[in-house]
Amino acid sequence: MSWYWEHRTWRSGAWGFELRDDEIADLTFEGRRVLRSIRAVVRDEDWNTPVMVVDAVDDGTPGRLTLRLHSEGFGADLHGTLVVTATGDAFEVELELGAHDEFWTNRAGLVVLHPPQTAGAPLKVVHSDGTVEKTAFPRQISPHQPAFDIAGLHWRDAGADIRLRFGGDVFEMEDQRNWTDASFKTYSRPLALPFPYRLAAGEVINQTLRVRVHETTATSAAVGTDARITLAAGGAFPVLGVGAATAPDPAPAFEAAGMPVLVELDLRTPNWRAALQRATAGATALDVRFVLGADAASLGEGVRALVGLPVVRVSAFQPDGAARHVSDHEATAALREQLAAADVEVAVIGGVRSHFTELNREHARLPEDLDGITFSMTPLFHSPATEQLVEAVAIQRLVAEQAVEIAGGAPVHVGPVTLRPHFNDVATTPPPMADHSDLAAGYGTQLTDADDLRYDAPELAAWTIASFAALAVPGVASVAHFEQWGPRGWLRADGSARPVLAAREALRTLIGTTLLHGNSPDGLVWAVGGVAADGSEAVLVANLDRVERTVPVRTPGRTASLTLAPSSWGRLP
Repeated sequence: MSWYWEHRTWRSGAWGFELRDDEIADLTFEGRRVLRSIRAVVRDEDWNTPVMVVDAVDDGTPGRLTLRLHSEGFGADLHGTLVVTATGDAFEVELELGAHDEFWTNRAGLVVLHPPQTAGAPLKVVHSDGTVEKTAFPRQISPHQPAFDIAGLHWRDAGADIRLRFGGDVFEMEDQRNWTDASFKTYSRPLALPFPYRLAAGEVINQTLRVRVHETTATSAAVGTDARITLAAGGAFPVLGVGAATAPDPAPAFEAAGMPVLVELDLRTPNWRAALQRATAGATALDVRFVLGADAASLGEGVRALVGLPVVRVSAFQPDGAARHVSDHEATAALREQLAAADVEVAVIGGVRSHFTELNREHARLPEDLDGITFSMTPLFHSPATEQLVEAVAIQRLVAEQAVEIAGGAPVHVGPVTLRPHFNDVATTPPPMADHSDLAAGYGTQLTDADDLRYDAPELAAWTIASFAALAVPGVASVAHFEQWGPRGWLRADGSARPVLAAREALRTLIGTTLLHGNSPDGLVWAVGGVAADGSEAVLVANLDRVERTVPVRTPGRTASLTLAPSSWGRLP
C-alpha cells in the first residue's frame, strides 16, 4: 500500500480544507488552521469504528459541498449526508444519518478535533443552559474530560478568534493526547449517559455545527524547513525490546540477542504455556506480563513456569473489574507472593497493559514500590490514516515525559508499541480467546483486527527512528516496538526481512551508549544518538515530512546537517 493517499483540497472564499475520504481535515481560515478535523463517526458497543464510506461528492454549488455516506462493518448500516456550507466568516456542517436496521452504539454523530497547539489557550465553554464557564485547554495531558455540557466553545488560536456552536445534542471534550492523537476531541453524547444505546430502525440523527472566525491578527512566521535539532547528552540509551510474535506457527528463526522479548500471557487461555515456550526460543531476556486468571492457582502455575528462564522483569494485570488492565495493589501482591513461593527473584514492574490513558487515570492504584512503570502505545487507535501516524510522534514525546513524571524516579518501560491496538481495552464483550493449547491459530493480538499493510512500507523505517527518538527521554529505560515476526513483525512469517528491520539494526548499534536526546522543532524531523565510551558520537536522523528536508543537528561535540528525502532516515555524517 502507499504510505500516503492523494486527497482533494476544497476552498470557498477564506475557507479551505483537505477532504480525506469522509474527513474534513485541517480546516483553515485565511490560511490559519482553525480545526484539525470534522467528521461523522459511528462506534459499536465495543467502541469499534465502522468505516464511513463516501458514495458521492457533490460540489456543484459554490460554497457548498455534500457528501453522501454509508457505514460498513461491525453490524452498522447507517446512511445519510454531510453538508458543508462556507459563507463569509461562517463555516457550517449539517449531518443527517439514518439507521436502516436496529443498531446498538456507544456513539453516533459529529466529532470535532482541535489541534494540540491550542494547549494552554484560554477557553470559554457555553453550556446547554446558556451559562458560560471560563477554563483553558490543558497543557499537561488531562486524564479526564476538560469540558462538559458543551453547546458552544470560544477560544483564540494563531491570531484567530474562533467561536464554535453545536446543535442536535449535548457535547463534551476529551484530551486525545492520552492515546497519542494530536488533538483534543469534542464529541456528542456525554459518557455519563448509559451506553451502549439503541438506534431503532429508521431513526435519524440530526446534528449541526457552526464555526465563525471573528477576527485575525498577524502571527509569527512558521518554523522553517531548516529548523535545528539540538541534542543533549544524559542517561543511558534505552534498551530496544521487541514484542513476542502472536502469529500462528510455524515460527521462523529470530535473533533476539540483547533484546528483551515482551510476552503477554493471558492465564485464562489454554495456550499460554506454548506462547511462553515460543517467546523463550532464542531469547536472552524476557519481559513477562501476566493477565490474571480466575484463581491464585493459575498465577502460581505461571510463575513456576518462569523458573530457569532468563526473565528480567515481570508484572501482573487485572483482567476485569474496577482495576481492569491495571497492575493494582492486589494483583502485584499476588504476583510477589507466588514469586516468593517459587523462589524466583526478578524485578516486579507495573502500570497498565493498555494505553497511557489508563496510566494517566489509574496510577493511584499502583503500588509505590514497583521496580518500574509500563504502558503500551498505539498511534492508530482512533483513525487509520497515515497523517494520524505521523502526527502521533510529537505526542509520543509528551506522553513519555509525563510518564517519567508519574514514575517518580522508577524506570519507564514503553511497550508494546504497535500501529494498531494489540487488544481492545474498551470492549464491553469478552475478548477473543484461543480454544487450543497450541499456537496453530496464534494467540492474543493475532485474534484481533490489528494487521496493517504499512508494516511492509519502506517509510515505516523512518517512522520507527522518529518514534524511538520521541520516546527516548531520560527515565525511559526500554522501548519495545512491534512483534518479532508475522503480520505485525520486524520479519514476515516466512522469515524474510521487512524494510523496517534496517531501522531496528541501526538503533541496536547505539545500545550501551550515553543517550543523545532532543525534541523536534516541528514534529516532522527527529534525531537520536549516542556517545560511546571513547567520546565518539553516532546520530540517526528521520524526516517524516512529505518534502525533502535539510536537517541541521547540534550535539555536544559538533554541528552537522543531513539532507533527507521525504519519509526517509539516515546517519549524520
